[in-house]
Amino acid sequence: MILIYGQMADPPLSSTVEALQEAGIEYVLLEQAVLDQTQLHIHAGPGGVSGTLVAAGQRIPLESLHSVYARPLELPHSRWSPTETRHARALHEQLFEWLDVSPALVVNRPRAMQANGSKPLQIQLIAEAGFQVPETLVTSHSDEARDFWQRHGRVVYKSASGVRSIVQELDEHSATRLDRLASLPAQFQEYVPGVDVRVHVVGDCAFAAEIVGTGIDYRYSARQGGQTTLTATELPMELVERCVRLSTSMGLPLSGIDLRRKADGTYVCFEVNPMPAYSYFEANTGLPISRALCELLAKGVDESIEVIDVPDDRESHAACRDDRRSPAVSTAG
Repeated sequence: MILIYGQMADPPLSSTVEALQEAGIEYVLLEQAVLDQTQLHIHAGPGGVSGTLVAAGQRIPLESLHSVYARPLELPHSRWSPTETRHARALHEQLFEWLDVSPALVVNRPRAMQANGSKPLQIQLIAEAGFQVPETLVTSHSDEARDFWQRHGRVVYKSASGVRSIVQELDEHSATRLDRLASLPAQFQEYVPGVDVRVHVVGDCAFAAEIVGTGIDYRYSARQGGQTTLTATELPMELVERCVRLSTSMGLPLSGIDLRRKADGTYVCFEVNPMPAYSYFEANTGLPISRALCELLAKGVDESIEVIDVPDDRESHAACRDDRRSPAVSTAG
């Protein structure tokens, strides 16, 4: 049995549910909106962890859940009373603790996502995996930031934490605010020119999309009056293998890896998103990411992804680490 946890209004989660339905794969949906009406009983003993999830009139033994896709967003506190809010928050925390110790395949375990809370730590893990990374400075001293800027000529900055922030280029105007670093350090990186590539790793497979947009941060091109174009693309197999190894080493069955291809054809890696909004890339490229995720969840713990044919021209845009397989992966249905 597969457990899906999150909010159906969230496109990546709803895309996964639709893929499961199309494939005729059984699953249980636990929406955050009904946590106030949900019960979770967990027992930990010498024999391991067991328990029961009671939701939507069903009693589900935790042992029967072989896979979980958890994509929780902020709890909808406004619709609950204080008592209901406390119950929902406690259940959410209890569920998260179970996700970290469950023998099920969990996409993704909370502890595996913690590295995203520290960008300096994550960039070190990326470098250790063999990727080129931009020279990086995390500082609370304005003089250090100015020296770094002067040395590189072009520098971008963003939050050093896991809080989402807009990547911006340091210029004369923003430099007038560098004294604020004394209150909150930021991360500065050398600007790397090139073409953005987002790689979604699903198990042993990678799906790559080339992104052409205006501005420093393509995610916000539309807000700034620009446009963004996404196209499915192929990657060298060595790079596919490295992306899969990086995601695996971080304990992430699903990840979104941000690369930039330089003019000389080499790639620089910026960060790894442990809870990627993959549906945006799927909708704009046709890459069958949700179907691959569906297949991964269906297989569960310690089982490899079965490769089958993907219709139309999408099959050249997905690659699996094991080169004995064909270069495409999806779920049946």
